[in-house]
Amino acid sequence: MTTKMTFTDPRLAALNGFRVELTPDKQRADIILDRPPLNVIEMAQRDQLRLVFEALDEDDRVRVIVLRGIGEHFSSGGNIKGFMEASPEHVSKLAWNIAAPARCSKPVIAANRGYCFGVGFEISLACDFRIVSETCFYALPEQKLGQIPGSGGSARLQKIVGITRTKDIVMRSKRIPGKQALDWGIATECVPDNKLEAATDALVDELLTFSPLAQRTAKKLLNDTEDSTLAIAIELEGHCYSRLRQSTDFKEGVEAFHGKRAAKFIGS
Repeated sequence: MTTKMTFTDPRLAALNGFRVELTPDKQRADIILDRPPLNVIEMAQRDQLRLVFEALDEDDRVRVIVLRGIGEHFSSGGNIKGFMEASPEHVSKLAWNIAAPARCSKPVIAANRGYCFGVGFEISLACDFRIVSETCFYALPEQKLGQIPGSGGSARLQKIVGITRTKDIVMRSKRIPGKQALDWGIATECVPDNKLEAATDALVDELLTFSPLAQRTAKKLLNDTEDSTLAIAIELEGHCYSRLRQSTDFKEGVEAFHGKRAAKFIGS
């Protein structure tokens, strides 16, 4: 059964343009952008999204987080007027707020369809997996406003597709369709629009079969070594491997393998 989540933090008493649902039997939480038809993301919403990711990271009922939108479009981006009204101090925090999915220790899946522009694209890039429908279009259109992406979009994109393709997307405000996003390594999977929910559900189910401790370790290791030298990355990988060698989950995994049965991981 899926239930609407409430939070003890008074700053989350009334969520701005989105809601959070918990499915306990799936150990799943859905953050649902709910300001149709375009799910525009307000300035205050960015702060709340960060706080929600932090709260879900601490919630033992949640193993996997899904970020999705209501309707035909994930999000057309931010409220343009909000940029002019926000203080410089507030604007300087935009990238930190939108990076919340990357900092979260748990797997985060973005389910994208239709428009996924501006901050909608940037927060999706901060997720671990991007499942896109064939209707999806990714774009960073800030050049049309005389601006550049301000929430980590160009930086994350360059790490994924390289400088040439990033310039093509950013400097021309170019729209990238779902299939092309898959070919370029931006999307994890591209499916027909009517299969987006099923593909997302299947990935959630798959992730739940693995050790939560091993998944947290893998995510942090990969994030932390993205900019490191190969030697440092291998060294850190070795330390993480050694630490997991002592875990109950690894012992269970080895015993399950030899016993030809499904492992029952507990996250320790």
